[in-house]
Amino acid sequence: MGHAPQIKIPAIYMRGGTSKGVFFRLQDLPEPAQVAGAARDALLLRVIGSPDPYGKQIDGMGGATSSTSKTVILSKSSQPDHDVDYLFGQVSIDKPFVDWSGNCGNLSAAVGSFAINTGLVDANHIPKEGVAKVRIWQANICKTIIAHVPIIDGAVQETGDFELDGVTFPAAEVQVEFLDPADGEGAMFPTGNLVDDLEVPGVGTLPATMINAGIPTIFLNAKDIGYTGAELQETINSDDKALAMFETIRAYGAMRMGLISNIEEAVNRQHTPKVAFIAEPCSYTASSGKQITAADIDLNVRALSMGKLHHAMMGTAAVAIGTAAAIPGTLVNLAAGGGERDAVRFGHPSGTLKVGAKACQVSGEWVVTKAMMSRSARVLMEGWVRVPGDIF
Repeated sequence: MGHAPQIKIPAIYMRGGTSKGVFFRLQDLPEPAQVAGAARDALLLRVIGSPDPYGKQIDGMGGATSSTSKTVILSKSSQPDHDVDYLFGQVSIDKPFVDWSGNCGNLSAAVGSFAINTGLVDANHIPKEGVAKVRIWQANICKTIIAHVPIIDGAVQETGDFELDGVTFPAAEVQVEFLDPADGEGAMFPTGNLVDDLEVPGVGTLPATMINAGIPTIFLNAKDIGYTGAELQETINSDDKALAMFETIRAYGAMRMGLISNIEEAVNRQHTPKVAFIAEPCSYTASSGKQITAADIDLNVRALSMGKLHHAMMGTAAVAIGTAAAIPGTLVNLAAGGGERDAVRFGHPSGTLKVGAKACQVSGEWVVTKAMMSRSARVLMEGWVRVPGDIF
């Protein structure tokens, strides 16, 4: 019996921030996958190696974590005054679906350099020396991101001495601005409140700040769920009861935020919302062995992604943290000491991260014009990715 040969597709494997993924130009995808739908999802699942009941993604490019089970599709922008359209697909590890409901803030740092390197940015927008300002249309949430990509001798500069906790080696700094970061699915505070009482069956009633900024996120006080806010991955990810609790919180929070209409829909929307728990600053030892003191940070934050505690911090969740911290009265703001602030440094399992945000009130409603952070990005491999030709 004959089998279809493999096909090869131009692709670049990139790290962006504390994530990595497989990047494609839309025009390079097989024709059936150039439009949204089952064929595209089938292709990306096979590229990454999902669904994998073993949870390892051995037969694909994925790394068996939420940070490494990612895909990006880029094209010249269809939007005025933008360079590139950026579509992000979070690939489930053990289930046969790709979640298109949100952005990846970490990989956003790699979009600008990919777009420059693959000819998606007009040459007259790239300086001989200095910084290229790449205007990105984030197609998942219909928002603008600006990546400031360092350029030397007309080419992207990837190496440098910028250090990012959660990434082993230094690289060139890429500043990323998220304009009007309230998520595209609705108001910044979908319930109309800075803090709500979230009723979660089997868990209790928890104070929660639920915010659409960067990515829909549910913030809880660590002490209300029995934690200190200084936990590392193993403490949470080895505890099936805890993971089940967080997923229940996430599902009921998604209902309260209007992201789903019934609890059963949460299983097919794993990427959003995120759940994070916060605490006033306290000292701890990061996963690398680095000592983090309470004086180093404004608060501690731990966040879950795709059902597991993240090893560092998702970029989009960092936007949510910075945004919530800038608005007096949210749980994040209160944990950081309260009052007005335009930047916050928080502790996460791998170290610390600083994120800024500018907030103001307009007609009684809080508005954040932009959030900012520094990341880094690097090409890891380029060429072709191969998949069996009978996947469509």
